[in-house]
Amino acid sequence: MPGCVVEVFATPAATEQHPALVAAAPQWTLVDERALASLSAAVNPAGVVALCRFLDRPVEHVLDRDRDRGELRLVAICADVRDPGNAGTVIRTADAAGADAVVLAGSSVDLYNPKTLRASVGSAFHLPVAVETDVAAAIAAARAAGLTVLAADGAGETDLHAPGDLLDAPTAWVFGNEAWGLPAEVAALADHRVRIPIRGRAESLNLSTAAALCLYESARHHTP
Repeated sequence: MPGCVVEVFATPAATEQHPALVAAAPQWTLVDERALASLSAAVNPAGVVALCRFLDRPVEHVLDRDRDRGELRLVAICADVRDPGNAGTVIRTADAAGADAVVLAGSSVDLYNPKTLRASVGSAFHLPVAVETDVAAAIAAARAAGLTVLAADGAGETDLHAPGDLLDAPTAWVFGNEAWGLPAEVAALADHRVRIPIRGRAESLNLSTAAALCLYESARHHTP
């Protein structure tokens, strides 16, 4: 996202491989491989490390319908998602599906956890992400923004692949914790509970896989 990058550190090889990236940085510093390794927690650094500002945004700002980007159509709400790989993958998937925003709610992992950012593969810096410690408040904000709230729930009453016109409306999906899913009291806050059909012997799907199926199904319904 423009304005979030403060400085870029790059090796000579990386400046040749990614000239546009380096040119776009407000400030950049040439470093050798040893210096780059000390700056990065990655096992195999790609030759570039960026210093970025935190992008803290209140949920009301992210879900504001009156902003100039137009009407919200698709939002993902992570309720108590504590695994950084899953949270980052949901952000990346939401970005790929054309979602408008992601909300990390409740006791969800820190957005700036290195593993969360790495799993998002940069999407956390150009897709609006809000942090809200109250799951109910996040759901209320989504509903106030005109979104129908759907809970991804294995015990839901509606099948994802047979929802009628349910997915045609602007939608906020609520995804639960990797281990225990959505608590009953959270699922009850949604307008509808939607299940992904499982036809084999697996008891459930990985959170990020389930989120991808739900977000892309909504995106399919929203595409003219």
